This record gives sequence, C-alpha cells and structure tokens, in this order.
Amino acid sequence: MNGQLKQKIATLLEMIKFKLTIFAMPFGLTGAFLAGQGKVGIVALFWIILAMVGARTSAMSFNRIVDRKFDLKNPRTADRAIPAGEVKLVEAWIMVLAFSALFFLSCYQLNRLTFLILPFVLALPLVYSLTKRFTSLCHIVLGVALGCAPMGGWVAVSGSLSGYPWVLSIGVLFWVAGFDTIYSCLDSDFDQNENLYSLSARLGQRRAFQLAGGFHVLAFLFFGLTGYVQQLNWVYFVGLLLAGGALFNQHRIVRPGDLSRIHASFFSMNGIISMTIFIATWLSLLLDRL
Repeated sequence: MNGQLKQKIATLLEMIKFKLTIFAMPFGLTGAFLAGQGKVGIVALFWIILAMVGARTSAMSFNRIVDRKFDLKNPRTADRAIPAGEVKLVEAWIMVLAFSALFFLSCYQLNRLTFLILPFVLALPLVYSLTKRFTSLCHIVLGVALGCAPMGGWVAVSGSLSGYPWVLSIGVLFWVAGFDTIYSCLDSDFDQNENLYSLSARLGQRRAFQLAGGFHVLAFLFFGLTGYVQQLNWVYFVGLLLAGGALFNQHRIVRPGDLSRIHASFFSMNGIISMTIFIATWLSLLLDRL
C-alpha cells in the first residue's frame, strides 16, 4: 500500500471518527450476549460487528456530507476533511453507499428479521443528520438511533424481538441524548446565529447541562432496570456503579462556561461507560453459566 493511499484511508477514517465506533458497538454486543445467554457464535459475532461498522460509517459519512456547508462556516469544524478539501464529495458518497451495502450484506447473513428491520435501523441515523435544521429534539433522535444497537444485537442472535429488554434501549437513548446535549454546547453560539436547533442554542448552556444531567440519571435508572429484568447477578450491578461513576465524572469535569475538557468527557468517559456495561453483562452471564 503506497503512502498516498495510506494517507487517504487515514483521512477518511478520521473524517468519520472511526474510533468512536466503540460508543455503540459494546451495546450492540450487550444485546447479542443477552439474547444468547452469554454465548454467541463466532460467525454471528463477525457479522454483527461488520453490520455495526457498516451502519455507523455510512451514517457518519452522510452526516459529513449534509453538514459540509455549516462545517465550513464554523471555525471549530472548518478543518474537517470535506470543507478543507481533503476528501471529495464523490468520495464521501462512495463511503455512504459502500458501507450501506456492507450493512445490508451483514444483516442478510444473520437472519430474516434482522434483514427486514434494517431499513428502519439505517434510516434513523441518516434522518438524525437533518433534524438539527428543524427540531431541538435532534439529541433524542440520535439517542433513538443508537438505542437500536442492543436491539439489533438481540435480533441478530435470537431472530426475534420476543423477550427483548426494551429498558436497555431506553437507557441508551437517554445516555446518548445526555452526552450529545453536552457536546452541542461547543456550538451553541454558532447554532443560534445559523438558526440551527439544539438544546444548548435554545435553552442556553446552563439549562442544557441541567437537562443532560437529568437524561443521565434516567439512563442510569434504566440500565439498572435492565439488570433487574434480565436477572443479572451482582457483577452487573458493580459494573453499573462504575459506569455511574463515569457518568458523574462527565458532569464534574465539564461545566457551563468551561468546556476546555469536553473532549476528555465525550471521548474517554463514553467509551468507558459502554465498555463497562458490556463487560459487566458478559461476566454476569458467564458466571451464571459456570
């Protein structure tokens, strides 16, 4: 692989923040392992991972395409790959189509129900990219989109929605809505000037932070309900307490008027939360099998 191709791939991966796949991926795997009672076949696991990579990469590429004009105007985002001219528009569209195809193929390889629900699952994150233009509930829409991850993992293994713990998806919804509301504070002034809708632009940073805190309290409660509904053991609840500590830390290190540490809050803490809940779920199920 020559240097130019390596650089192009690196630029494309950075454009979509590929490393942030870790946010939703663990919740997809949580749903899968809950459906399989701690056991998921290697083939199914392979296609589940590819499906999640495909869906997220397609959605993020679409987001960068439709937001390119706003990104160019916004000093914080003007150096992103498309407005900076590092990625051509046609290249971004190829990413959308190629990874949508990967998502379709992966779902087809799993089971019939997974394939039937895929248009809805893929449409949600694509629609989210447009919602900031007309509703402050855009953060909730993103939460619903990522809340489909554990449901998708469950269906991929079980082939059915029967018995699915919907409280898990609701927990993911509020977790995502909370951190996305916090992250929107970086652009609250820009959103107001451009007549874009976000909770921080509509309510101001202080009230947006308060609402995000409420969202995260609800997320913690629904994650707790997940453990109760699924009859998970003490290992899960210890993990949940650790995830709750990470949630609390998000609000401790970032405050209205001081967003200097928001990237540590957004990137590090969220990865810790999703991974902790997945690992705690898996260990809980594994311990019950012994």
